[in-house]
Amino acid sequence: MEGHGWVRALTLMCLLAFSSGRGNPYCVLVYEYSDEVAFCFAELKVKDKDYSIYNHTLAMIMVEYASAVYISDLTELFTWTCSRCDDLTEGFEMIELIVDVQHCLQAFVGVAKDLNAIVISFRGTHESSIQNWIEDLFWKQLDLNYPGMPDAMVHYGFYSAYHNTTLRPGVLNAVKRAKELYGDISIMVTGHSMGGAMAAFCALDLTVNNEAKNVQVTTFGQPRIGNAVFVSYYSKLVPNTVRVTNNHDIVPHLPPYYSHFPTKTYHHFPREVWLYNIGLGSLVYQVEKVCDGSGEDPTCSRSVTGNSIQDHLVYFGVQLMGEAWATSCGIVMSPGTEHYRRTDLDGNFVLSRCLDASSILELDGQSNVGSNSL
Repeated sequence: MEGHGWVRALTLMCLLAFSSGRGNPYCVLVYEYSDEVAFCFAELKVKDKDYSIYNHTLAMIMVEYASAVYISDLTELFTWTCSRCDDLTEGFEMIELIVDVQHCLQAFVGVAKDLNAIVISFRGTHESSIQNWIEDLFWKQLDLNYPGMPDAMVHYGFYSAYHNTTLRPGVLNAVKRAKELYGDISIMVTGHSMGGAMAAFCALDLTVNNEAKNVQVTTFGQPRIGNAVFVSYYSKLVPNTVRVTNNHDIVPHLPPYYSHFPTKTYHHFPREVWLYNIGLGSLVYQVEKVCDGSGEDPTCSRSVTGNSIQDHLVYFGVQLMGEAWATSCGIVMSPGTEHYRRTDLDGNFVLSRCLDASSILELDGQSNVGSNSL
């Protein structure tokens, strides 16, 4: 009881002393085995080796990239002049914007000077169809053996959305072009919802099949994508991965995890960071809890019922959905984009900037967030 009181006292100090970049008070509560320790910083820098993988500032930046990819005005998105393109991601240089019209998928690749990194972002499921998508996930079975990984099973639909569409060749081509000009800089991959699932498969593909080094992943509201064997492979190959979950968001609970059948069920990979709210009188603040290394920490999002779609659509106060006017797969473009557009026979297309040595950004010597910022 005495220890709990000390934690509450530190938490109160957090409320009074610090705020995040968006003006909302936040505190980070870290559990290490049976000991409870509260850390509260303007920027999280936990020195313990188990928790050094999460950085609050980087998460705030990556959620804006995960939000921007939902923009349906492709001219504004391609030129990085959209309403979601001018805060923590200002100055981002778009290289390729990939639109798979057949499968209603969208992703972009570019370079962020402040991160000294290539950024890849995948769009998730449009909120107009998310209810049906969620219902399908309740009953989805593991249905694909992951190539080259014995006994590793994954969700065919998520795997196929990245590997069997125009997204993969578009992303790989853009990464290759970026590296030709900027060298072997870090790669940061993000996405929300199904976009998070594609981000994970992309990061694994870059690491295993394209020999990329220092690939970092930050996803938001990502569903489970494979079994425990797959998670074991993934965690070793892409260790710098953070899955942010929010309150009662329903999607991270899907497809369901059955603890009594650990080898037959879907399983999350680590490291989860669970966002949840705590109220103190009229003041409500957000806690960011860095979870254990199992991927299925029972004291994090699994400790609550996943029953909220609203919690799925807003992370850190940032909307992760399309604009109100946009239909499920609706896009608009100005005629001026024709010069940058390559279209295949099925109507899928890429908007691609012509890069040369005179057009590249002058990158910082190192990321402002830090090379081990995830």
